[in-house]
Amino acid sequence: MELGVEIGKLLVALLVLINPFSALSIYLDLTQNHSTKEKRRIARTAALAVFIVIVVFALGGGILLKVLGISVGSFQVGGGILVLLIAISLMNGNDNPAKPKIDPHSEEHQNAQQVRRNEKAIAVVPIAIPITIGPGGISTVIIYSSAAKNYSDIALIIISGFLVSLICYLILIVAGRISKRLGTTGLTILNRIMGMMLAAISVEIIVAGLKSIFPQLVA
Repeated sequence: MELGVEIGKLLVALLVLINPFSALSIYLDLTQNHSTKEKRRIARTAALAVFIVIVVFALGGGILLKVLGISVGSFQVGGGILVLLIAISLMNGNDNPAKPKIDPHSEEHQNAQQVRRNEKAIAVVPIAIPITIGPGGISTVIIYSSAAKNYSDIALIIISGFLVSLICYLILIVAGRISKRLGTTGLTILNRIMGMMLAAISVEIIVAGLKSIFPQLVA
């Protein structure tokens, strides 16, 4: 897999899987009593947390697979299937199955409300992790990092992560306006379009994994 060529696909995959739009409702709810300056600070911290997660798994993803004794091909097939399931769910208009759906009356949400004033706490958990970046996004980063051939490839992954994190920040700071403009119907349509793009990317990940496991398929 030539990451120099695949970087566009990686950026799209990360954008769809991370999908900052999925964090809008919980972000607006947890920051409703904060000032504009505090909201921007929370959005910045959440975006930074997403970027740090991407960097950690971009640098350590390949090492993690070696330690666990998992081949790159096997992880590509497994991760590709997970991404495909997420894509199908999005196209069906359902929530991302790899991300938790927080009930406003749940204990987790109540605990988040209790630490509402602790900006870093709510920015990192639950806004950044696992609402914004979950298993699907992390798996995709590991898949591409494990296929990296040199430091330039890793750098491209980190640059993609930075761009995605920047987009997350920009979307969060205008969350109120986006929510009003798009509404439930608009977000549903957007999710389905993202689902179609993600399905195509997931198939390519699976095919790359199968070719790695069964080299004779390349012939």
